[in-house]
Amino acid sequence: MNIQSTSQSSSSTENETVSSPAIPTVQITNLKKSFTLRPILRGISLEIYQGERIALLGANGTGKTTLLRTIAGLTQPGKGIITICGLDSTRDAQQIRRLVGFVAHQPYLYEELTAQENLRFFARMYAVEYGTERARELLQRVGLERHAQERVSTFSRGMVQRLAWARALLHAPRLLLLDEPDTGMDQQGHELINTLLDEHTRQGGCTLFTTHQLERALQVSDRIIILAAGCIVFQRSTATLNLETLQRIYQEATR
Repeated sequence: MNIQSTSQSSSSTENETVSSPAIPTVQITNLKKSFTLRPILRGISLEIYQGERIALLGANGTGKTTLLRTIAGLTQPGKGIITICGLDSTRDAQQIRRLVGFVAHQPYLYEELTAQENLRFFARMYAVEYGTERARELLQRVGLERHAQERVSTFSRGMVQRLAWARALLHAPRLLLLDEPDTGMDQQGHELINTLLDEHTRQGGCTLFTTHQLERALQVSDRIIILAAGCIVFQRSTATLNLETLQRIYQEATR
């Protein structure tokens, strides 16, 4: 099978039209991004709907992290349009940041501050009402209440990741962007992530996450997307896939 022939094609047998609400929470149109004249994203078009969870797969260097960072407003698009809840990523950048929670390889935490101080700082930045109470609630939620007064520099990798989750959820974002979100997590941490994602989805939030674990992608997502060379080369509802089929398609797309 030629995976490339499935890119963005609604008539292809490997891509199917997903029945969704009329208005997407996130709409990306012909997004392009280059670094030092090297194309990273080559015309990505994607819609994400309320309550939807999408797994973004692909080999290293295919543009997954760049796509997440561009949606989050951490890097500017070269060309194309990104809207979140009807807001334009360029014109309304400050408002969009209040709608997005991001868990990345870089935790975006201040190591010299305590866990509680970090969350209180970000609560002020996002103008979170009752920020101190919200910080305390989330520290308990991610299992760090006993470490609230400890500096982040003393935390293990798993503890840092838990605090990064608390930071990302602090302002009740509409969109969660997760780049390998379970890095450094043990089995208990994986279960916590599942619970947090379920809660976010029930509250109407949507999620786009990267992972190299195909089985986990099938378990947690509603839709699978595969990137190759900065293009979407495959997408399908998770309900129509099994692990064997996904493994075959992924190997063909990434070789």
